[in-house]
Amino acid sequence: MTKILLQGATVITPEVTIPAGWVLVADGLILAVGLENRPTAADVDEVVEIASGYLLPGFIDLHVHGGGGENFDDGVAAIEIGLATHHRHGTTRSLVSLVTNPVAKMIGSIEAAADVCESDPRVLGIHLEGPFLADSRRGAHDPISLLMPDLAVMGEFLTAGRGHIRVMTMAPELPGGPELIAFVRQAGVHIAIGHSDADYDTAMAAFAAGADLVTHAFNGMRPFHHRDPAIIGAAMDSGVVLEAINDGVHLHPGAVRLLKAIGPERVALITDAMGATCAGDGQYTLGAFDVQVTDGVARLVEGGSIAGSTLTMDVAVRRAVEQVGMSVLDAVNAASQVPATYLGLDDHYGGIVPGRVADLVITDDNFEVEAVMIAGQWEFRR
Repeated sequence: MTKILLQGATVITPEVTIPAGWVLVADGLILAVGLENRPTAADVDEVVEIASGYLLPGFIDLHVHGGGGENFDDGVAAIEIGLATHHRHGTTRSLVSLVTNPVAKMIGSIEAAADVCESDPRVLGIHLEGPFLADSRRGAHDPISLLMPDLAVMGEFLTAGRGHIRVMTMAPELPGGPELIAFVRQAGVHIAIGHSDADYDTAMAAFAAGADLVTHAFNGMRPFHHRDPAIIGAAMDSGVVLEAINDGVHLHPGAVRLLKAIGPERVALITDAMGATCAGDGQYTLGAFDVQVTDGVARLVEGGSIAGSTLTMDVAVRRAVEQVGMSVLDAVNAASQVPATYLGLDDHYGGIVPGRVADLVITDDNFEVEAVMIAGQWEFRR
């Protein structure tokens, strides 16, 4: 059993911050965490000295569509390139998010994503963003491929996913919405409300029926109003988790502070990143659309709607601390513990806790990633 001692950085656990702490890793797991009673060099096989900065749990992205020039809808090779891009920025586990496409295309994308789920434990499942979305709030989803809730089509998706579909984003106000929620929940899939024009009462009914997530809060939905609090107001009253794209484009820092006020333990930082992430400005595609990326902002060529992001999780955490004013503990939990708990996987991932998988990220004081360890193995070292 090879033992690795990482020491010197500020260690962020789900409960406390440990200045100049240490973490002991062996056989892919975290064995111990502390400040005092540090193991000696003679007790371990490798000592990693971290002069300053942070030792964080690996980030878990619930909502990401691609990176490195590739979109996850385009098959196994594209998924592998996109995942590798995000690993270098501290994302150690994630869902694979797929956009609205024609049903046959979606089935092929789901089958490819399921193949990756079965070969790569870093992928925790599949997130379907569509096709049962409101045309009026479609954003960068192809209106030609949007469908009313259809249990037969959803059944085809579930068959293609082979048990790996974990989250489904839908608009509950559409005809057949309640029936779809019941069908999908019975299959053990989480329901997220997004790209929806639902009012408060409709959203409350969906949450009562089992929906438990808000897809990219404030974006792609009826706006919050003091006489119609809509989805955000219903989420506040229902105890569900809210995704936040904290890139400064999708959300003003004040909007993220509002989400934090609802409850930091209910905010999950996500990227909603598309293929242009870490690939530079230029022309790309997303689903059926051409996308222009300028100064890191992705917009549809036709219409100018925001088309996902070029965000990475390390930047989302940095912005949460520096621009939003979240504590380091809350910001890191929003990128790790909260999504792990949402997926029911917090006994394995999402925190620097003895017994959990050794997914670790070393950053400098500005949250620039220096190294990434996944299941006790170095994925990236600068």
